[in-house]
Amino acid sequence: MITLPIDTPYDAFDDDAHQDGNVLAGPLSEVFAVDLTVAIATCTGCGSAGPVARLRVYGQGPGLVARCPDCAHVMLRLVRGPGTAWLDLRGTVSLRIPLENR
Repeated sequence: MITLPIDTPYDAFDDDAHQDGNVLAGPLSEVFAVDLTVAIATCTGCGSAGPVARLRVYGQGPGLVARCPDCAHVMLRLVRGPGTAWLDLRGTVSLRIPLENR
C-alpha cells in the first residue's frame, strides 16, 4: 500500500493500492462498541452515501485514511498511539449507525 497526501487528485494514485473499508473493523472496534463497517457514511465531497465497508482504505503511514469510492475525497482518518486513538471524520457529513433493538 502507498501513503497518499490528503489533497492528491483522484487520478494521481494507483486505484489498486487500496483495501476495502472492512479493514477498519478491527481498529474501530477498539473505539466503538458497535460494528461501524455497516454504518452508512455520507461524503462531504460528493454526497454519496454507503456503508463504511465500501470506503477505500490506505494504511501505510501513521494511520488509516479512508476515501470515498466515488470521488476519492478523504472521509475518515484513524491514528492509534499508545493508549489513545484519534478519529477524524471531517470528510463525512453523517454516520448513520444501526443499533440493535433494545
